[in-house]
Amino acid sequence: MTKTIEERLRAGIDGMTRAERQLAGHLLRHYPVAALGSVTALARGAAVSSPTVVRLVQKLGFKGYPDFQAGIRAEVEERLVSPLVKHDRWAGGVPDTHILNRFADAVLGNLQATLAQIDHAEFDAVAALMADPGRQVYATGGRITHAMADYFVTHMKVIRPGVSLISEMSNAWPPALIEMRPGDVLLAFDIRRYENNVLQLVEMAAEQGAEVVLITDPWVSPAAAHARYRFSAQIEVPSAWDSTVAIQVLVETLLAAVQSLTWQETAARMKRLEELYARARFFRRMK
Repeated sequence: MTKTIEERLRAGIDGMTRAERQLAGHLLRHYPVAALGSVTALARGAAVSSPTVVRLVQKLGFKGYPDFQAGIRAEVEERLVSPLVKHDRWAGGVPDTHILNRFADAVLGNLQATLAQIDHAEFDAVAALMADPGRQVYATGGRITHAMADYFVTHMKVIRPGVSLISEMSNAWPPALIEMRPGDVLLAFDIRRYENNVLQLVEMAAEQGAEVVLITDPWVSPAAAHARYRFSAQIEVPSAWDSTVAIQVLVETLLAAVQSLTWQETAARMKRLEELYARARFFRRMK
């Protein structure tokens, strides 16, 4: 799978000079907007020289800055592709194998690529934040990804108290935000086509002092500008819709990590919950 420009920047940092690392850091913090201006504007924003900009883009494999910008613009266009366009693109070169095989191959490739780029230290730091009983945990998502937020909250409520789902409807934000304290955690989901309501909520939560964790795609939601931690999941499959399988795996692994960190408290909580389910006769008994 072809690496995005952002991935190439991250992968090449060890081989960069001090000035190039400074420039790469600026690009990554403001990706992709910082790269859409002139060489001079980018150099000024990163506090480096214009020749440093040219040298870095050449190290990334581009002929020059115009070629680099063309690659950036192509990725930006990819973010905004509609379901109909996606279907036409996939349908143009359909392999002879069955859709089950093609789809499964794509999903497995997505999962491998997603896990390969996860920074283990960052993942562990996020799990520790979510396991901290002194922090409230919130989750939200967009039109499609709100289901992932709901799934996360349903399971996290079993693991620990103080977990809330924030509706994607903006009229539900003020009651949630007024309770949000500095250090609380907001897990946000946003994949293409990125949604203004997610960006606005993340921005407001960050202003409240929340630690924002963003799960997005390889092209990166604009909400990343306000996130302390970001995980990018591969989502492309031979379909008019993007796949959330890799995101689901990230969520379930995160839940398992938090559960492991809080197991003594979680086990007691689960035992009490099972007693309440039994009293309410919530589940059907197997005959």
